[in-house]
Amino acid sequence: MSDIPPEGARVAPSTARNRQPILDVLRPRLPLGARVLEVASGAGEHALFLAAALPSLRWRPSDRDADALASIAAWRASSGLTNLAAPLRLDAADLATWPEEPFEAVVCINMIHISPWAATEGLMAGAGRALTSGGQLFLYGPYLEAGVETAPSNLAFDESLKRRDPAWGLRDLAQVTALAKTHGLGFAERIAMPANNLVVVFRKP
Repeated sequence: MSDIPPEGARVAPSTARNRQPILDVLRPRLPLGARVLEVASGAGEHALFLAAALPSLRWRPSDRDADALASIAAWRASSGLTNLAAPLRLDAADLATWPEEPFEAVVCINMIHISPWAATEGLMAGAGRALTSGGQLFLYGPYLEAGVETAPSNLAFDESLKRRDPAWGLRDLAQVTALAKTHGLGFAERIAMPANNLVVVFRKP
């Protein structure tokens, strides 16, 4: 399987930097045979890499954007991976677009800070409905935390996001955790990642 983009596929430079650390978190935490829904898959490179590295999983990528869906489909077609499903059009903020089938895990990489708060609200509602008992929601990205000094690079990133769209920006992890709780998802784990990012894990009882 080549990293050279097939026709119609997009490339996100950050994926090459964070995909291995994300895999290192997911590998010991996902049960064999787990059904995984990835929300906001973007170009599809994470889906491609993670499905290839974890062949027992059934990985379902999704996105709301037509160009992203086309990119995911192009990467999938070129890969030949049998455990990587066709991409689903899913708007995190619109519960009606979420699939009805159950999943053992929901994965969301770098969406919460680059979307309105309504997308996070929809993500929690959707994950709370879609996850099986004991299922896990994995969030990757930068956060603001009380009592934890925010790295200057993250503060600058937050300011740049808000200049692009006032509805975007780094989220307070306490608020995200409180929102998850209202949808039956309990805080399970906080994992420090490279470049001042976190993986935050929530679990459905």
